[in-house]
Amino acid sequence: MTQTSSPQRRAETLREALENDIATGVFPAGHRLDEVSLATRFGVSRTPIREALIELAASGLVEIRPRRGAFVREISLPRLVEMFEVMAELEAMCARLAARRITPHQLQELVLSHNACKAAMAAGDPDAYYAANQQFHDVIYAASHNGFLIEQATTLRDRLQAYRRLQLRARNRVGSSLAEHDLIVEAIRAGDPQAADTEIRNHILIQGERFNDFVAQISAQDQAHGRSAG
Repeated sequence: MTQTSSPQRRAETLREALENDIATGVFPAGHRLDEVSLATRFGVSRTPIREALIELAASGLVEIRPRRGAFVREISLPRLVEMFEVMAELEAMCARLAARRITPHQLQELVLSHNACKAAMAAGDPDAYYAANQQFHDVIYAASHNGFLIEQATTLRDRLQAYRRLQLRARNRVGSSLAEHDLIVEAIRAGDPQAADTEIRNHILIQGERFNDFVAQISAQDQAHGRSAG
């Protein structure tokens, strides 16, 4: 990590790194996130570490306990499913409104972000795909032209960010995600609110085989942590 980066960007980079470690099970539920150890690992002072932990606490991934420190928050699978159900409804509303309200410039942005997803997949770069995927959804939020809806969708998206990233690690999920993006883009481009609603709802919901894959990933991580702890 370079010392020339701005404090804001440094905290953001740290947050993303910690978020990734939580999503991949490096830091399992209940794990204490020690500021001194993390500062040493990343070669920074405790201040940006503390700022990153505060951001993670605001998104619901971390719990800061007075006089005890920061801990990875435990979210049960049923709770995660409930959160994804609400996320699907919020994004469906964004897509429905976007199909009616998107501007030509925003449509161009949507296509560009979709193309960036394609390029990331072709390059086999999951991190680049995740970043482009986030931009893709951000454009749809903005195209709803409903400020309150954008706030609510963004807040819940941030809370689910680590788990949405984890979903993309399932075998063949990136390819499926990209195909789903194709359908979403075409529905919005065609100005079809109902199709946009349906396609993005199916894109977000964890169901069927995708849910089983998701559970298997979390279980595998828990078992791996148990072996390493033993």
